[in-house]
Amino acid sequence: MTKRFTHLHVHTEYSLLDGASKIPELVAYAKELGMDSLAITDHGAMYGAVEFYQECTKAGIKPIIGCEVYLAKGSHLEKNNRGMYHLILLAENDTGYHNLMKIVSIGQLEGFYYKPRVDKDVLRTYHEGVICLSACVAGEVPQMILQDNLEGARRCIQEYIDIFGKENYFLEIQDHDLDEEHKVSAELKQLAQEFGLGLVATNDLHYVQQKDAAAQDILLCIQTTSTVDEPDRMRFNNDSYYLKSYDEMEALFGDCPEALSNTNKIADRCNVKMEFGHLLLPEFPVPEGFDAVSYLRHLCEEALPKRYEVVDEKVRKRLDFELDIINTMGYACYFLIVWDFINYCRSHDIPVGPGRGSAAGSIVAYLLRITNIEPLRYHLLFERFLNPERVSMPDIDTDFCYVKRNQVLDYVVRRYGQERVAQIITFGTLQARAAVRDVGKALGMSYGEVDEIAKLIPRELGITLEKALNGSKDFRQAYDSRPEVKKLIDLAQSVEGLPRNAGTHAAGVIIAPHNMKNYVPLQQGSEGGVITQYDKNKVEELGLLKMDFLGLRTLTVIGDCIRFIRETTGEEVDIDDIQLADEATCAMLRRGETACVFQLESAGITKLVMDLAPESFEDLIPLVALYRPGPLGTGMAEDFIAGRHGQRTAKVLHPLMEPILKDTYGVILYQEQVMQITSALAGFTLGQADILRRAMGKKKAKELDSMRQSFIDGAKKLHDIPEELSDQIFSLLQHFAGYGFNKSHSVAYALVAYETAYLKAHWRPQFYAAFLNSIIGDADKVSWYINVCRNDNVKILPPDVNESGHNFTVHQNASIRFGLAGIKNTGDAAVDAIISARNEGGPFKSLTDFCCRVNMRVVNKRVIENMIKCGAMDSFGARRSQLLS
Repeated sequence: MTKRFTHLHVHTEYSLLDGASKIPELVAYAKELGMDSLAITDHGAMYGAVEFYQECTKAGIKPIIGCEVYLAKGSHLEKNNRGMYHLILLAENDTGYHNLMKIVSIGQLEGFYYKPRVDKDVLRTYHEGVICLSACVAGEVPQMILQDNLEGARRCIQEYIDIFGKENYFLEIQDHDLDEEHKVSAELKQLAQEFGLGLVATNDLHYVQQKDAAAQDILLCIQTTSTVDEPDRMRFNNDSYYLKSYDEMEALFGDCPEALSNTNKIADRCNVKMEFGHLLLPEFPVPEGFDAVSYLRHLCEEALPKRYEVVDEKVRKRLDFELDIINTMGYACYFLIVWDFINYCRSHDIPVGPGRGSAAGSIVAYLLRITNIEPLRYHLLFERFLNPERVSMPDIDTDFCYVKRNQVLDYVVRRYGQERVAQIITFGTLQARAAVRDVGKALGMSYGEVDEIAKLIPRELGITLEKALNGSKDFRQAYDSRPEVKKLIDLAQSVEGLPRNAGTHAAGVIIAPHNMKNYVPLQQGSEGGVITQYDKNKVEELGLLKMDFLGLRTLTVIGDCIRFIRETTGEEVDIDDIQLADEATCAMLRRGETACVFQLESAGITKLVMDLAPESFEDLIPLVALYRPGPLGTGMAEDFIAGRHGQRTAKVLHPLMEPILKDTYGVILYQEQVMQITSALAGFTLGQADILRRAMGKKKAKELDSMRQSFIDGAKKLHDIPEELSDQIFSLLQHFAGYGFNKSHSVAYALVAYETAYLKAHWRPQFYAAFLNSIIGDADKVSWYINVCRNDNVKILPPDVNESGHNFTVHQNASIRFGLAGIKNTGDAAVDAIISARNEGGPFKSLTDFCCRVNMRVVNKRVIENMIKCGAMDSFGARRSQLLS
């Protein structure tokens, strides 16, 4: 007999703070044990389903997609403490997978009460294609047995048979050396014979190998905020909850061979096929007489004379080229969807950014006002954004005023229907420092002791405990010399990287062609609204349309500043039509007056601005690309500045590279330049050049070796460039590709920087007031920037209960009045109550009058004392000490 067994009850790292099985390690160990199939059945959610499917497929193991759901005792809609049961559901086929997603979504969206619960009515509705196992001792049938209610167990079994069918319902037996399991298994064997049902043996797997039990125990402590030494805390009875081999399972269930073989019969029946790379774009509702392709062209043609004074052949050729690629690749609806909500923003006074990322390289995006950057003028490449060789979906990321971002989301929901729109989940993971702190707490170590160790871990992006041990002498010394620290770090390493909690992604939004439940499982977001259970990478791989709606504080500042200018001077400022070579703006930057200017505030970049000495907006474009560790550390920034001032130009290896590197003085600064050089010298299409650029950036050795030869051959054939020189050029490109920056992104962010600088140069009080409002909740920042205003000769008037608004306001004499919301420990409700009382009865005449008229339940003693102390009641004519008394 072939030694074959399939684990069908498996908890991965996505049984949050309960499962310690990292999916790649779990699948690799199953492969090592010779297993050809494996299930995933996390608690109440399907977070790991796509990753698990992909890892299993890569390893040549059949993935079985399932979930251990929570079954309510009664209706899942009732919020009561009657408790719940466990139940294992496995998707037999694609219908079962889609039904499983719906069951899990209903549990999360409708039945959530401490846990995501479903009921038998839900199971009846979505039973098709689903195989059910009776679960561990927490299942309904086992619980009836443990209560010696065999008639109740029989009733339940019959009910499950009626829901799923006899061939789709199995009685599950386990053995983790629990008395309850032994009692349940004995009865289940009898009941299986009585009802003619299959038995199935499972191990309630929560970690990969037996040695991982301690890590999983720590996770339980973190979840329940308890310490390992607490006697009555939640814990597993032993270390047997791991991925056991066939021999280990046979040793436990040798007396019941059918329970072992049934695992494979179930596995053979389960054949879910996930599809990746197919576009699942929603249809855009176009006017009658158009389809998406013709309507997109219509909008572009309509915009041409508005965007270009002269529509020359270059513009026309670029437009036709882009539309051809967009339509061939099936992205017409995508552009229309983005155009639609951007158009909504522009017509509803919601500030929108000029563009972000590679989308700024598209003339179609420019014509539709998705971006505000003319790509031909700045030599931006459409192929950096979209090309036929690119397999991943393009990204049109959009910046909105962060205060009004939700208005855009609400519009999208209204436009496409609530059932088709969701935000994206994100997982908070146990990173190096957090892992040490959480594990230390679970071990019962003192806060001070743990804090001391955690602070030895360098504050670096992507730091791991392994890197910290190799890179920090003090951290290594503590690990090597103190046994308790070694234990702490070893345990922290075993849980490092595991997901700790689920939240809502800051920007990601999905719009589906039909009901979202048909494509992904859903749940409630941490900040309200519906979110996907698959993260941003997985939803994209499934072909769903992901948009990034990014809230950018600077756009709120720009919008508020323009409003202040209108209110105080009567002038109308169109930020899209400002002078891009304004001397006052550039002179201010050359003096290093960069406080509050987007992206240019830090001491390092301020020095770079002054060294660069900008004379127009275009001079700011390289700054975003230059001010990064790579260019600064390799001397690229110095070479660029020297070239800018005519002192020297970096050596160019071939004349064909000169026009491409002219604007950057011989320095390869942008990713687009890598693409252009590859195309000019070796005849690569810009699409192929983009693939090469990506391979260089990610250091994909195999791809690069074949592409290097193609580059050498192409350069020889086209321009008779010697192999030695072309190899040297390729190496140079490879070196700079690691540092190269997306020029489209540089232009977009440089424009936002220039816009803030322009407003500051011409309307300082209005600009500073708008900026202060954007940070009003941070007392330390407010204090810092008030000093910036004073140093800039902008007068800040103190808060006043009769003069101040909620936020900072600009007075006609070009001074700024402090906002009441900026006073510590005041709160929005108290400020609203004060302003409401003032609006109703006029200015407050005295402290007594104030106290009589405001709502004292909201404006309490502490609020009033803080207002007196900061001078907000000085206008009453009494001393602050008198008012306090």
